[in-house]
Amino acid sequence: MREDVFLHSEAAKRLYAQVRDLPIVDYHCHLSPRELYEDKPFEDIGEMWLSGDHYKWRLMREWGVDERYITGRATWHEKFVKYAECIGLAVGNPLYHWTALELKTYFGIDEYLCAENAERIYERANAVIRERRLSPRECLRMMKVELVVTTDDPAEPLEWHEKIAADPSFPCKVQPAFRADNAVNIRSENYRDYVAKLGDAAGVKIRDLDTLESALRARLDYFCDHGCRFADVGVEGFAGGDGDREEAAETFLRALHGKKVKKDRYENFLAYIYRFLAGEYAQWGMVSQLHLAAGRNTRTALLDSCGVDAGGDIAADAISPRALARFFDSCEKAGGLPETIVYTLDASNAAALATASFTFPKVKPGAAWWFCDTLGGIRRQLEVVAETGHLAIFPGMLTDSRSFLSYPRHDFFRRIAADLLGEWVEDGTAAEHACSEVMYRICYENSANMAKINE
Repeated sequence: MREDVFLHSEAAKRLYAQVRDLPIVDYHCHLSPRELYEDKPFEDIGEMWLSGDHYKWRLMREWGVDERYITGRATWHEKFVKYAECIGLAVGNPLYHWTALELKTYFGIDEYLCAENAERIYERANAVIRERRLSPRECLRMMKVELVVTTDDPAEPLEWHEKIAADPSFPCKVQPAFRADNAVNIRSENYRDYVAKLGDAAGVKIRDLDTLESALRARLDYFCDHGCRFADVGVEGFAGGDGDREEAAETFLRALHGKKVKKDRYENFLAYIYRFLAGEYAQWGMVSQLHLAAGRNTRTALLDSCGVDAGGDIAADAISPRALARFFDSCEKAGGLPETIVYTLDASNAAALATASFTFPKVKPGAAWWFCDTLGGIRRQLEVVAETGHLAIFPGMLTDSRSFLSYPRHDFFRRIAADLLGEWVEDGTAAEHACSEVMYRICYENSANMAKINE
């Protein structure tokens, strides 16, 4: 991969040079705090890449790779070779770029992986793993990561976060995020079992909406006592407005008794419980993240054989910008609108949601997310933010990944941003000193300030 890849002008190269070595603030990821604490050295590039990465699994299935070489019993070497066969011709897919960046950054291998060089790269990468004793913490050190914010269920005991916080040798800060999906998804088949688990963790017998709120408050207090600054939710559907509390209470009781909940009642419950949580987040001074327009586990055969987060999710129906604005307005009127970041999988609706977000000073659009996290998708999202609001307040890049090798995605973002702003400098539509300041803000300063990294 060329040093100037994605950088198509001299201005772009200058802007990129100013930010390429900045630290990384990863305010949303799915890394395991246990693996971070235990810090076991990796043994095999195949396992590092393929053990839990549904991005790669999905692409391999599209290429026609048998499930045995994806989530099955094949060896890591066999899985690596199959991935190499797949990725070698996946030009244009972000995984093609990420794979090359990861090979170069962590292993010093400046080649595009393919079937022809798979064996050689496999041996060379594994030799680097052994020589450098690559481990989770070493991967963070190499990329100058200052903060990792994991994704944690409200019922989690946070024991690994406690151990990390007590370890003075840890190379960066690690914080939990309050991920409320299981608590609000009352249409889930195992919801009653989850409510019992949540109640046990909170020390509250959950028997109605009042006690559910008490349990969530107790767990949020616990999380914030453990350094939590971010909250998150990403279930299907969204409903704006106040949400009728009486109806929400009745709906919750139905779910608690194992009865089916219709879509309209579910949406009213979401509107209510989201507003309740927003108020709690606002009191704690937290940052709320809304992941919208995702369709979960849409392929039954894959869900039955591999479980959730295996590559069966899709970009779902557009979220109404009016509904989003109504939700923010209801929170603001109630005095409980926290700082909020909005992500959407529906790129065609990004501009409309950006206008709804920017109407409220505490709300801003987030990075191009998941299926949108591409060369074109990142560029389009930056253009949307610049055209509908203020690019200089954009919160910046995140990994949203389960892989310890995913941090070159920040370099991917920095290159694309530098190329876009460099283009504006070259054609005379923007001043270079302004673009230089914007690059620093969106590549580091905004995320660091949002995370209060220096406090």
